[in-house]
Parts: sequence; C-alpha cells; structure tokens
Amino acid sequence: MLRVGVLYGGRSGEHDVSLCSAASIVSALDPQKYEIVAIGIDRDGRWYVQDRPVIVESADFGRVLKLEKKGRWYVNHFEENNKLILHDIEADRRVGVDVVFPAVHGTYCEDGTLQGLLELAMVPYVGADSIGSSVGIDKDISKRLLRDGGIPVVPWLSVSQAEWSGGPARIIESAVKNLAASPLFVKPARTGSSVGVKRVKSHDELEQAINFAFRYDTKILIEQGIDTREIECSVLGNGVPRASVLGEIIPRHEFYSYESKYLDPDGARLVIPADVDPAVSDSIRATAVNAYRVLCCSGMARVDFFLERNGNRFYLNEINTIPGFTGISMYPKLWEHSGIGYPALIDILIDLALERHREKMRIRTDR
Repeated sequence: MLRVGVLYGGRSGEHDVSLCSAASIVSALDPQKYEIVAIGIDRDGRWYVQDRPVIVESADFGRVLKLEKKGRWYVNHFEENNKLILHDIEADRRVGVDVVFPAVHGTYCEDGTLQGLLELAMVPYVGADSIGSSVGIDKDISKRLLRDGGIPVVPWLSVSQAEWSGGPARIIESAVKNLAASPLFVKPARTGSSVGVKRVKSHDELEQAINFAFRYDTKILIEQGIDTREIECSVLGNGVPRASVLGEIIPRHEFYSYESKYLDPDGARLVIPADVDPAVSDSIRATAVNAYRVLCCSGMARVDFFLERNGNRFYLNEINTIPGFTGISMYPKLWEHSGIGYPALIDILIDLALERHREKMRIRTDR
C-alpha cells in the first residue's frame, strides 16, 4: 500500500489555512489505497510526525488537522531510495513515506524551498517542482514572464525593502505617476491568501499600506486597481495540462481579503460555472493553460483572472501552485463541476506526482 505523507502547517502567515486544507485531504484519501502519515510543521519550522491524523473543530476555520509537537524529528533523505525517512531520536522511532502531498501554503512551503528538499531526497511529491513553485509564488517575476509571453497582466510597480528605505517619497511619486488613479492595491510579492494586502483609496494611504506589506515580505507590489470581476480557473496535469470550468468570486467586502476568504462565513459568494460569454470563457481557459506552461507548472495550479465588468477584456492576476484544498475551496470545487470529484482528484494528483518522478529519475547525472 502506498504510504502518503500529508505535509501541513509551515512557517508562513497561511499556517492556519494549511491545517484546514490538510484536514480535507486526509478525509478524502482512500484508506483502501493509501496509508496516511500526517507530518506537521510548526510555526518555527520544526517537523512532527503525528501518531495518527486527528481532525478537530476550529472556531475560525471549521475542521482542521491537529498538530501535536511530540518528539524530536530529523529528516534522513538518503536512508532508503526514493523515500522520505523521518527519525524521532527521543523515542528511537522511524517513519517513511513513498510520496508527499504538500498541503502547505506560502513562504518556506510553496516557494520552492520545500520542493528543493524533496527533489534532493528524490522523493515524489504533488504539485509544481522547485522552478514552477519559486516562479509562481513571486508575483513580480511571474508577471514579467507572463507579459513577455503575451499574456495580459495588470500594470504594477515592484519595490524592494532597500529601495523603500532609501527613498519613500520617490517610490510614492513613481506610483502616482506611472499607475492610474486610485484605488491601488499594495501586496507582498510572495504571499498568498491575501495576507498583507491593502486596498488604497487615496495616495495619502500609500505609505501606511506599503509599510504594512513589508511586514510580510522584502519585496512588495503596487498594482493599478481596475473595476473587474474575479474569475478563477483550475489547471491539472503535467505535460498535457487541462483547464476546468470557470468560477466567479463575488466578495462582500471591499475586495477578496483574508477575512472574506476565511474568517467571515458570508465574506464571498462562489458562482460555478461563472456567467461568462462562451467565447471569452474558452479564451480564459486557454490562457490559463498557456500561463501554466509559461511558468513551468506541473501537477496543479489555480489561475486567477480579472474580467472587465463592461467588456470582454481580461487580465491574469496570479497563479497559485498549492491552492486552498478545503471542502469549499475553489480549486477542488471547479473540478467537481468539471466532472472530477474530490477523492478522484486526489488520486489523479498522486498519479501525476509519481509520473513526474519516474520521468525525472530517467535523467542521466553521469557523463
């Protein structure tokens, strides 16, 4: 029986969201096919293999996978070929997994660092590899690549911490000059779930919003605000990816913030399929697959778009290589409406991980 390590938690502002995604994944894994090993990462980055997966209720996030900090665990990535082996040196306990299903989001998890570790260990894992992950999470780099690939993106300005420290007035002047009138959006370059994002209604609010975003990253983006609808598309596959039907998010807050996504049960309404002209829908779905290839993704990704309210023009907002996986998350729900239920989707993702691993293992490393 295949032993699946569900990796969750992590050192990021999306730690709590990850516990919720992990609970849904564990619930959907078929116990007749898989042996489940829950591996929690605490906020300090320490790993803990759980005695068994335990799902508990959370006031803010519903059902979450419990994370107990028991033992002193170390990773041994070459003890057994193509397996991730973890040792608890306190209890002299050894646990191995055949494939890793990351349910982690954000920095140190979704940004290629975790994927690099798993690639060094030559262990199969679900989702984009280290290149796709690192490119996908950086909104600045991904926008540059998408723009060069002929994919429309919203005008933006990227700012490093060093640039901001060296001249805040110059940065604000550049934003006012090069971006259209308010509102503007200020966001960290490498976070998800709208962590650190502020909607700025006037230029007087820019400095405070930028300082807030720099709490979560060393690089931030200032984006032009556009009156649009929020459209999302799920993509699945390795060499031959496919796109789901489209969904629309209708936030009841000023924008689709962290609070509206997770803390307010009435924060947004999801409409699947989205009410979009069929020709425009086909174009968005084709663009989602094209962007998936441009950014070197594999396994899965959710691609988010802005669609003008009074027209057919659209822009690619961002790509998420480890999208939310809760029971109400858009990624699995879009595939459910496209004919692939949640348990079947989990099976496909694991098969894709194993397929990519076989392909990588055929690459020669000698001369």
